[in-house]
Amino acid sequence: MRREKMRRMPRLLPEPIRIEAAGTPTKLIDEHVGLMATGDDRVSIAVMHSPQGWSEPAQAPDFDEWTLVLAGVLHVEHDGGTLTVAEGQTVHVPAGEQVRYSTPDGATEYISVCLPAFSPQRVHRVE
Repeated sequence: MRREKMRRMPRLLPEPIRIEAAGTPTKLIDEHVGLMATGDDRVSIAVMHSPQGWSEPAQAPDFDEWTLVLAGVLHVEHDGGTLTVAEGQTVHVPAGEQVRYSTPDGATEYISVCLPAFSPQRVHRVE
């Protein structure tokens, strides 16, 4: 007996879910794909709108994260120092690496892709 192949169609995701992020001052996240926006646990894709002076607590997440800076500069503190990620550059942070993100130099916009998807249970913030 032959199995019928399930047909999958492209699906438009018309708008993201707006989330307020950890850290100060408030950073806004537009999640296009992920647990909040689509219920997808495999991957999250979000656009971050980070104001000047924003920083968050350190984290050691259970997901890989790729961050593409669209405008501004993102600082990524890690055990070996600090990376300065400029417009048009991407940084990859492997799962388990303790990092702290900040935007002290000015407002910054960037895209974050997490695999598996970002969740509060996977981020492991260091207080």
